[in-house]
Amino acid sequence: MVPHPAPRWLRRPHSAAAQLAFGADYNPEQWPAEVWADDIRAMRAAGVNIVSLGIFSWARIQPSRDVHDFAWLDTVMDLLHAGGIAVDLATATASPPPWLTAEHPEVLPVDRNGATVWPGARQHWRPTSPVFREHALRLVRTMAERYADHAALAAWHVSNELGCHNIYDYSDDAARAFRTWLRARYGTLDGLNSAWGTAFWSQHYSDWDHVLPPRQAAAHPNPTQQLDFKRFSSDALKDYLRAERDVLRAVTPDVPVTTNFMVMRGIKGMDYADWAHEVDFVSNDHYVHPGPQALDELSFSANLTGNLAPGRPWFLMEHSTSAVNWQPVNLAKRPGELARDSLTNVAHGADAVCFFQWRQSVAGAEKYHSAMLPHAGEDSEVYRSVAELGRTLRELGPVAGSVRRPARAAIVFDWQSWWASEQDSHPTSRLDYRQEALDWYSAFLDLGVRVDVVPVDTPLDGYDVVIAPVLHVVPATLAQRLTAYVAGGGHLAVTYFSGIVDENDHVWPGGYPGALRELLGIRIEEFGPLPDDRRVDLDNGTTGTMWTDRIDVTAAEVEVLAWYKSGDHAGRAAITRRVTATGSATYVSTRLGATGLRPVLTEILDAAAVHSELPVEVRGLVELAVRGDHDTTFWFLINRTDEPVEVSEPGGDIVIGPDVAAGQPLALPPRAVAVLRRPTE
Repeated sequence: MVPHPAPRWLRRPHSAAAQLAFGADYNPEQWPAEVWADDIRAMRAAGVNIVSLGIFSWARIQPSRDVHDFAWLDTVMDLLHAGGIAVDLATATASPPPWLTAEHPEVLPVDRNGATVWPGARQHWRPTSPVFREHALRLVRTMAERYADHAALAAWHVSNELGCHNIYDYSDDAARAFRTWLRARYGTLDGLNSAWGTAFWSQHYSDWDHVLPPRQAAAHPNPTQQLDFKRFSSDALKDYLRAERDVLRAVTPDVPVTTNFMVMRGIKGMDYADWAHEVDFVSNDHYVHPGPQALDELSFSANLTGNLAPGRPWFLMEHSTSAVNWQPVNLAKRPGELARDSLTNVAHGADAVCFFQWRQSVAGAEKYHSAMLPHAGEDSEVYRSVAELGRTLRELGPVAGSVRRPARAAIVFDWQSWWASEQDSHPTSRLDYRQEALDWYSAFLDLGVRVDVVPVDTPLDGYDVVIAPVLHVVPATLAQRLTAYVAGGGHLAVTYFSGIVDENDHVWPGGYPGALRELLGIRIEEFGPLPDDRRVDLDNGTTGTMWTDRIDVTAAEVEVLAWYKSGDHAGRAAITRRVTATGSATYVSTRLGATGLRPVLTEILDAAAVHSELPVEVRGLVELAVRGDHDTTFWFLINRTDEPVEVSEPGGDIVIGPDVAAGQPLALPPRAVAVLRRPTE
């Protein structure tokens, strides 16, 4: 595991006191200068104390190759500082200006079919383009030198949402960089040919120049080539992040550097567990996708983000005050959701809560995306809710600097398995890695049991229970770690399509689940994926979909927790558990969904003596997240429902939430959050 750098957080230009940061992306270049002073007045009224500035302003800062215009940005920086508002200053490199792409069209990305991705939107640049990097880093240095000593500067914001639209580039620049990356990984062509299994389909390489990205091919491209290109693409953007960061650190060594990750549904191209070591503090953008697990997914993403920055504060850089503009139907948030969504992130370790954006645009592609100050102005429910959240965050000042309290259970999240398990030419195209992990998370929430979502390289010895959904890629070293974990008394559960391949996407021979076969004490000869209209019943009352396995038990100490009642494997084991002296290893061979996972998860938790810390009557209705320091613990109680909930024995002093008389229950309104202060035990 790569060690994190020494913790660094926002510089505090106006106050040394611990506080939660609150604000938004601010885009004053979209508005006449006459609006700026009024913006700052309204920000102060809402409790805003930080903004991200200059994110998409390259064309305004540098309108042509040899012309720079910083006057407007100087004015805005000065106004913000005078108003008591700190600045997370972007390097402005997220989207190149028209003059640059007109002079150097070779910086534009190329898709897998060979088509150029043209300007007109954003992020139209190649991560591996030396020409783009030359111009971008020159701008970064100019920005750093100009604002190094500005009193408002709290942090540097590298680019914006790196990889959101340009993660995969198939250009000639990318091909050259891919070859360099492969040389570093494999050393020789023999090493590459072995790893890629190029004896198949006559793909053996005799010259490095013949190696290409997985461009559009006549059939399925080489699977390991595809997986390596995903790894390379994440690394190429990480390398670009480092390049900007290193310029900033050279010029302004005392100013922390971050960039906004996108840990949320639908974003999978960047290995943020690998990236997290490159920034001074982790930042994240998150947007809720409607659906029955929308709130659970928000909590899951916040939880994972908090564990990408273990023991350190992190920055919620963007989320929405209400509706977004890019979903098929863009729903406004209901009363209480703006605060609940924000405080869920704080519950999982965020010390900064910011939105996209401050003032709602009147032109451009995001003019219907909500903002802190909407089209309706200050006399609006959104702005009043924003101001109320500002007051709440001020009351939560004592929470700032405290860290997430580890749970006794963990869900392992592995980008490599995510990428590899969902590639083509597999038993089914229906597999959804993140959804399976989310279903387990929802099952924990339904049982009222806290769980951490952790990167796969996290030490596991501090957890009594570890769930590893679809842990498809299992190198020998990982198999050894998991075996040692169970031998040491840990309780492990893995699912279908786990342990199947090594780091080169080569199948572990001898039967499935491959590298985990001995640990689990089972053997599977052939997968049994299910068509969309097929279901299988289990004798514990649950129903499986998408996948089944014909399990043969190979170890005497394996017990069957559930049997198939229907389907091709009726009468055979569906869920098994191999018991060791003090630990266990469970295998779940079908997709059960959040509800169906509860019975098996209950058995695993009972075996490990891991139980909910919540009163019985609110388990499943209320999420508990815990932060704390040496002296004080903060319990965040998040109402997951649209109905009021009573917590019979809340305990502790109320920091935010309804007042409670001695001996009386805490009445938690629909979609509300209460925070309790308790002594650290």
